[in-house]
Amino acid sequence: MNPSSNFLPSLELFNLSGRTALITGSSSGIGYALAKGLLGAGARVILNGRSQERLDAAFERLSAECASINLSLTSSDEGQFSNRLLKSSFDVTSADGCEKAIEHIESTVGPIDILINNAGMTFRSELQEFPVEQWHNIMRTNVDSAFFVSRIVVKHMIKRGQGKIINTCSVMSELGRPGTGPYTASKGALKMLTKAMAIDWGKYGIQANGIGPGYFKTELTEALVNDEKFSSWLIGRTPSKRWGNVEDLVGAAVFLSSGASQFVNGHILYVDGGVTATL
Repeated sequence: MNPSSNFLPSLELFNLSGRTALITGSSSGIGYALAKGLLGAGARVILNGRSQERLDAAFERLSAECASINLSLTSSDEGQFSNRLLKSSFDVTSADGCEKAIEHIESTVGPIDILINNAGMTFRSELQEFPVEQWHNIMRTNVDSAFFVSRIVVKHMIKRGQGKIINTCSVMSELGRPGTGPYTASKGALKMLTKAMAIDWGKYGIQANGIGPGYFKTELTEALVNDEKFSSWLIGRTPSKRWGNVEDLVGAAVFLSSGASQFVNGHILYVDGGVTATL
C-alpha cells in the first residue's frame, strides 16, 4: 500500500526547526524552562524580560546549559537564521513599548511564529486589605501584557496565514484560594481572553491556547514550598502526590507550539498533577 501523500512521521509533528518563538517573562521560572524546552525541539527562541541585567544573566546561563549537553545554538536551516538564542528587553505592560519592540523583531530578526505570553506576578492578601496599586500591577502584568503583545504579533501572523499563541494561565483560572483573589481574577480573565483569541483569529490559521500550571516550584511559590504545613496539604490534595517541576510543562508547550496541535484551539491544557480533577 502506498503511503498517503500527506503522511508525516509522528515525531516530525513536534519538530519546531525553522520556527521562531518569543517567550515573555523568560528570565527565570516557567518561561526559562519553556525556552529551554523549545530550543530542544529545534526552535529559535527570543528571551524577554524587563530587567536587562536579569535577561543577560538568563541568556548566558541558558547558553552554557545548552553547551553542556551539546545542544547547538546555531543552524543553517535553509539559510533562515544562524543564531537560535536571542534576547529582547522590553516592558510587556507598555502598549507602545510592545509595539516598538515587536516591529523591530519582525523587521530585523524575522517572523514570530510562536508567541508564549508568560509574564506574570502575584501578591497575597485578603481582598478587604488588598492594595489598589497591587491590583493594578497584577492586571497589567497578567492580562494587559498578553493583549498588548498578542495584538501586534497577530497582525503579522494574519498576513502569513498561520501562528501559535500560548498563554500561561493557571489552575487559578478555575479554582480559588484564600488571599489570591486578584491573581485568580487575572488568570480567569486570561483564560477567557485565550478563548476570544481563538474565536477571532482561528479563521486566519492561528491557534490560541493556554497552559494551566498547577502548583510548581518557582520563585513565585518559594515561600509556599518552604511552608511545611502548606506543602504537606498540597501534596495530599494532589493526585500525583508532589509539587510540579517546571520541566513538566515542556511537553505541553511543545505540543501547543507544533503541527501536532493544528486543530486544537481555545483550549486550556491543565498540567496540574490532577488538582482540578478532585475536591
